[in-house]
Amino acid sequence: MAVKVYIVYYSMYGHVEKLAEEIKKGASSVEGVEAKLWQVPETLQDEVLGKMSAPPKSDVPVITPNELSEADGFVFGFPTRFGMMAAQFKAFLDATGGLWRAQQLAGKPAGIFYSTGSQGGGQETTALTAITQLVHHGMIFIPIGYTFGAGMFEMEKVKGGSPYGAGTYAGDGSRQPSELELQQAFHQGKYIAGITKKLKQAA
Repeated sequence: MAVKVYIVYYSMYGHVEKLAEEIKKGASSVEGVEAKLWQVPETLQDEVLGKMSAPPKSDVPVITPNELSEADGFVFGFPTRFGMMAAQFKAFLDATGGLWRAQQLAGKPAGIFYSTGSQGGGQETTALTAITQLVHHGMIFIPIGYTFGAGMFEMEKVKGGSPYGAGTYAGDGSRQPSELELQQAFHQGKYIAGITKKLKQAA
């Protein structure tokens, strides 16, 4: 029976989605793992999104809270808003009360990835403050630590991410995830999928 890893994300301008795609590739590279991409519902009206110059959403399916219970592990991704997760993702998690009451996510591993506008824009606080959501569900937070190796110590080029998880810098929106950031995202997917597989086999 396949180990299911859900990569669930919110992306307004596509930066988080690019990381999500690499995380899926990494997770899928682990034998016996079935990785799937999901978007959370948008909360803003099309008129507002248009004024914000947000591109149309991709065709990645939109997840409902109850579908989370089908997965064995997760990687959650979102852009930052003032150093915390975007309201769209928080609204989705706020709708998981039924899962919380039944403790359907308890004991399941989860990682976090993110995008910020600047180097001081929340590369660590966005993940740190998101951990509270996992704690109340009894989930197991899986940071990548320094398992990415030398890439964690890159000092010559701008690189997002931290021991908490993969990340990127969007800047004014024109900057796209670098090759190193994408490699780190792939590593995170592979790393968390491997741990999810071990936990399921041990259960």
